[in-house]
Amino acid sequence: MNCYDFDQTIFFPDSSYLFVRYCLRRYPRGVLRALPGTLAVGALTLFGKRGTRELKQQVFSFLPELDDVDRIVEEFWAESFDAGIADWYLKQRRDDDLILSASPEFLLRPAAERLGVHLIATRMDRHTGRIIGKNCHDFEKVTRFYREYRDGHVEAFYSDSLSDSPMARLADSAWLVKDQQTLCPWPAREESLR
Repeated sequence: MNCYDFDQTIFFPDSSYLFVRYCLRRYPRGVLRALPGTLAVGALTLFGKRGTRELKQQVFSFLPELDDVDRIVEEFWAESFDAGIADWYLKQRRDDDLILSASPEFLLRPAAERLGVHLIATRMDRHTGRIIGKNCHDFEKVTRFYREYRDGHVEAFYSDSLSDSPMARLADSAWLVKDQQTLCPWPAREESLR
């Protein structure tokens, strides 16, 4: 099994950012209502007073304003999918690939289905924007991986972020994605966690 981060690894630039921008164009009232709170929580996050979980929930706090989130997400991917998926990934995609992402599961599920691969992502209530459980980030990706794949074996792991080092340590090989395609060996990999 090969495992991949999603945003800025196999999809560019970032699905959450593009989805918020998409909703701002089509449903501006709801997104603009959430903007002051997002700016405030964003500033607090910069100064270490709030975490990424709180920021992500605030960013998606406009979801209750949308009449049919599932339809809107499908329309978003109809517009964004083909232009955003990296060619290098499509050339090596396998049916047993797994996407591990901190992005909301409700947002990435249609993309994973289009690719025909498995998905583990942050569980978020698509009607409220509230995260259910933990943000699927850092070591939580390892926890969620072993919860889903008790005896899972990661042949290769790909990500754009060193915060994914816990997953990189699980893999036989790990690759850092840069510039939408440049793959280089993961820097200073430590001993495997297996």
